[in-house]
Amino acid sequence: MDLLDNVIQPYAWGSRTAIAELLGQPSPSAACQAELWMGAHPGAPSRVKRLAGGVSLLEAIRASPERELGEQVTRRFGAELPFLFKVLAAETPLSLQTHPSLTQAREGYARENALGVPVGAPHRNYKDANHKPELICALTPFDALCGFRSADETLALFDGLGVGALEPLLAPLRASPDAKGIARMFEALMTLPREARGPLVDTVVAACAAREGKGVRFAGELKWALRLGELYPGDPGVIGALMLNLVRLRPGEAIYLSAGNLHAYLRGVGVELMANSDNVLRGGCTPKHVDVPELLRVLDFRCGPIGLVPAATTDGVESVYPTPTDEFRLSRFQLRPGVSARPQRRGPEILLCTEGSARLSAVGESLALPRGASVFVSAAEGAYTLEGEGVVYRATSGL
Repeated sequence: MDLLDNVIQPYAWGSRTAIAELLGQPSPSAACQAELWMGAHPGAPSRVKRLAGGVSLLEAIRASPERELGEQVTRRFGAELPFLFKVLAAETPLSLQTHPSLTQAREGYARENALGVPVGAPHRNYKDANHKPELICALTPFDALCGFRSADETLALFDGLGVGALEPLLAPLRASPDAKGIARMFEALMTLPREARGPLVDTVVAACAAREGKGVRFAGELKWALRLGELYPGDPGVIGALMLNLVRLRPGEAIYLSAGNLHAYLRGVGVELMANSDNVLRGGCTPKHVDVPELLRVLDFRCGPIGLVPAATTDGVESVYPTPTDEFRLSRFQLRPGVSARPQRRGPEILLCTEGSARLSAVGESLALPRGASVFVSAAEGAYTLEGEGVVYRATSGL
């Protein structure tokens, strides 16, 4: 069992208080703190303290994959921790984005390698050959845009704005009020001539402002469109955001996003668990690289509401958030005094204490987990006991 020293990603949309306070560091922090990465991704691997001076978790796994990961995980995924665990703290909205399927990631990574595009180049789409299904579980109230809204609801929203200049974009959706119509409308929006984008976005934002705060339907969506329009004037992604479901999570609630789901996390703090990848294809509301043809090739235009992932309590202490992925499985322990958990081992694990404190005990060793502490438990470790008073999230393989 190894306490982790994790990398904080200073992306501009991050909070200056949430991660700092979780870790017990001075708040506000000197710079934005957007994501705390716990895992062995080559871009920012955690460090373990088992050797003098420490060693990265990536190095430890590559040195002894079967010991750290177990035979089953190594056989399925090779010498790689299959998941990446994060704390995400959004003060301002993230970009509209999606992630590729495994086949798309492998093809895209090989294609850009063949073209000689450096992995670190800002215009590169595929940083690795892996897909990135993901689960976000709220630690605070959390707002997100996820997946295309149903066609009839999208028409109702835009018709309510009464913007005549939108009619050429809405025409394919009126003709085919389904996923095909959604795809055609979104493609027409994203391929608008540059000179037409600014005036149309300005008109739509003005229409949102005229209806905002009047108790109208889609009030939340209009409010967020105003915010995005303020941050990214003239960006067609502002209109694209109005085509997506607005999801509001309460603490402990989670959603799962499969490949191709267009989404944007807007505000809040959550734990995020995903396949071990950093592949992101952006669709707007960002100063970063946007590749519209590749985005349209990868997107899943199926439309309809986004459901919550139901948390199933297995033993009164551990609640599991089921997903269809082999790479990861998230669970949550609600620890109470006098009650201990002895979870079934599932290969390599990372545990994070988000509230209160806990203690992890195995034969011959014991680790204190105060709020903000995280620990890697290798597959070679035997059964352990978890006790305390607080909340601990557990990331494991989904096998």
